[in-house]
Amino acid sequence: MGLCSVVLNLLLHVVLLISLTKEALGVSKLSESNYLSEEVLSQQEADRVHRLPGQPAVRFNQYAGYITVNETHGRALFYWFFESTKKPERKPVLLWLNGGPGCSSIGYGEAEELGPFFPQSSSQPKLKLNPYSWNKAANLLFLESPVGVGFSYTNTSSDISELGDTITAKDSHTFLIKWFRRFPQFRSHEFYISGESYAGHYVPQLSELIFDNNHNPAKKDYINFKGFMIGNALMDDETDQKGMIDYAWDHAVISDGLYHNITTTCNFSLPNQTNDCNVELNKYFDVYKLIDMYSLYTPRCFSNNSSTRKEAPIIRGTAPQTFSKIDAWHKRPAGYDPCASDYTEVYLNRPEVQKALHANVTKIPYPWTHCSNNITFWNDAPHSMLPVIKKLIAGGIRIWVYSGDTDGRIPVTATRYTLRKLGLGVVQDWTPWYTSRQVGGWSIVYDGLTYVTIRGAGHQVPTFAPKQALQLVRHFLANRKLSPQPI
Repeated sequence: MGLCSVVLNLLLHVVLLISLTKEALGVSKLSESNYLSEEVLSQQEADRVHRLPGQPAVRFNQYAGYITVNETHGRALFYWFFESTKKPERKPVLLWLNGGPGCSSIGYGEAEELGPFFPQSSSQPKLKLNPYSWNKAANLLFLESPVGVGFSYTNTSSDISELGDTITAKDSHTFLIKWFRRFPQFRSHEFYISGESYAGHYVPQLSELIFDNNHNPAKKDYINFKGFMIGNALMDDETDQKGMIDYAWDHAVISDGLYHNITTTCNFSLPNQTNDCNVELNKYFDVYKLIDMYSLYTPRCFSNNSSTRKEAPIIRGTAPQTFSKIDAWHKRPAGYDPCASDYTEVYLNRPEVQKALHANVTKIPYPWTHCSNNITFWNDAPHSMLPVIKKLIAGGIRIWVYSGDTDGRIPVTATRYTLRKLGLGVVQDWTPWYTSRQVGGWSIVYDGLTYVTIRGAGHQVPTFAPKQALQLVRHFLANRKLSPQPI
């Protein structure tokens, strides 16, 4: 062996020794600035959130800001990102999306469901640390999508009238590509998507775009996408609508007579209903003016300034197509603290909060709201997501679906009808799972999809059952079945 070969082997052993030593000491690419260019470090530092008004001290890093998804039109999406509480260099990245369409993932997902910080007061800026935040399980990314939602904006006003499922998915995909360029230390991490409600459209459609663009693993903008999980999700017009009516009757919300009238005059396999059907559906929604449709057994908010008592904008053409034509379908959800949304809306409209978040930099001429008052039309919404879900199952994508079982909006009954349409084989039938010594819900494992119910939870599962929700996402990310025995 020549001298050059000896020196080369020696150098290789030194490099290996340094690498192993760093791993033993817990040093990672995430913490080594020499892996990142000065430009990238500068962009990240510009987005770093150092401390929010009223925020308790934390040890994890957080970032917020804008990613431009269309330079010509000036379309930019706002994000808020939290590194995991422990070992972020080893944890996956999880994107959370809320639905609507037109509602904020920051207002609901971050501030009232699964994020680290919950606003606690409308009189002063005060945040509570959520002990069941999902950034205990993953690096957690929230996105306000599409433009016109929350702090996300466009400089081309005609963009708002052209919104729909297709453009939302494309802009979200562009956002992710550019976000991983801004945070390249997370590019190799496993990537997952989760969401609820109309995210039953958003999540599978975005997943399909990523899946289709991932054919070449060596591609510069390859995303290490592994799976998605959706909750109380709008997936199929026919079964979602039929399931709502059956659930309402079975849970003593509507009378035998009204149930009979709806089931005999309405055909939910059709996009348009008769006038007689619409009359009966209005009677059905009248009942939900008395109780919270999103959580049958929790109180409503009756504060004088409650945003939860207002109606969201009426968006024609959204799925399910029949119910979207009934005004009461567009009632906004209330959380477990039925006035939580009031605190969030006041907090995110504070100038000092927006400054700390690097938000509203263009001085949007309207206040931040949970659900956009500017999006009044939705251009495209397929009647069913099942073809996309079937495609992704065949492609080996991990898919979990879950339901809070006290939700009347997209109830467990509807989702069970929908999943039955897939015709999947059963690997493990209806089985209880446990949180501590209590039954947390039930699960069924299909060939290619897992379905989980969460006992006693409404539409926003992490709000109503935070401990169970954190247990759920941990098992999903680890691809482990929930415990069938008390733990």
